[in-house]
Amino acid sequence: MDTQKLRQRILDLAIRGKLVPQDPNDEPASVLLDRIRAEKERLIAEGKIKRPKAKKSTDKSHYQNFTPPFDIPTSWEWVRLEDICFVITDGDHQAPPKANDGIPFLVISDIITGIIKFDKCRYVPVEYYSNLETYRKPSKGDILFTVTGSYGKSVIVETDKRFCFQRHIGLIKPILITKYLNIVLCSEYIKKECDAKATGTAQKTVGLESLRNFYIPIPPLSEQLRIIDQCQICEELLIKIDVGKKLLGALIEASKSKILDLAMQGKLVPQDPADEPATDMLRRINPNAKIITDNPHYPQLPDNWVLTKLGDVVKVINGKSQKEVENPSGAYPIYGSGGVIGKADAYSCLSGSTIIGRKGTINNPQFIETNFWNVDTAFGMKPYEAVNDLY
Repeated sequence: MDTQKLRQRILDLAIRGKLVPQDPNDEPASVLLDRIRAEKERLIAEGKIKRPKAKKSTDKSHYQNFTPPFDIPTSWEWVRLEDICFVITDGDHQAPPKANDGIPFLVISDIITGIIKFDKCRYVPVEYYSNLETYRKPSKGDILFTVTGSYGKSVIVETDKRFCFQRHIGLIKPILITKYLNIVLCSEYIKKECDAKATGTAQKTVGLESLRNFYIPIPPLSEQLRIIDQCQICEELLIKIDVGKKLLGALIEASKSKILDLAMQGKLVPQDPADEPATDMLRRINPNAKIITDNPHYPQLPDNWVLTKLGDVVKVINGKSQKEVENPSGAYPIYGSGGVIGKADAYSCLSGSTIIGRKGTINNPQFIETNFWNVDTAFGMKPYEAVNDLY
């Protein structure tokens, strides 16, 4: 089960009004937005926040030509991100001074996992932080949103700790419930919006103006709470699934290892006294093979078994460059230590060979059921006729 895809599907349902049922008794989102607009106008009039550039009021005229990207319930509303936030900005654009201690200074790698991590962060002097504009200082309940390089990653500020951050991170100070807005910002819908709006070459950037103009589907306040609760329940279940997958994977690997260990000791299947002794078979396929009597790993092998060196029962084919045989339309796969890396017109190893890396991936032998070419990062091994290829 791909839990990451399932997470995105849950978020997708949530922001479309399909995760929880609508309640006709809920106050519609339009009323909530009217209150938000009134609150913003009050704060602007008091000089506590600035009116967005090129806007004379917080009216709804700019929504008249808006085409919704998907359908939402009738009690919901579409709104620009800027219109439901006190401010949307980014970190200081001047290179900050460094300090051994002081105020944590976060970069994208400190928040990329969806959790704010201070354990490996840089620091700036307290004086630098004190001189920052108030609107650039994060507060509990704000949202950090990456806008450059690994853009589109969202995380809620859940600490009262003082910190600041680089200009590649956006700061969103929402008016409505932070957790619901974060659900929207974490959705595939917003990721696609970021992909469409990002500009640049070496490091693509989602500009602040683009971020401010992202359209957000807003449900009634009561439904926001139900969506948050349901998403939390789903996330807890997904975490349990992830933990279960890891435990199951570890159990499977341990079982595989135990099965192979039993097989190597002759304890996986019963011995048949009528079988040709391994000593006779070894002398028949390779008269020069050396029988090893000192076996510290498996001191109690069955009586009709024998221990010998790998090179006495298999032909080892050293890999070599594929330059002279490589052809995109070739009939034979080219194998390196990590798997197929191309196609060739010729082969160096027969089907039924095992390939194992000598550089790079060295602990992952693969059984190959077709003729193939091996490059110099991998050995090909083909058993002599009397030794079963799969064994």
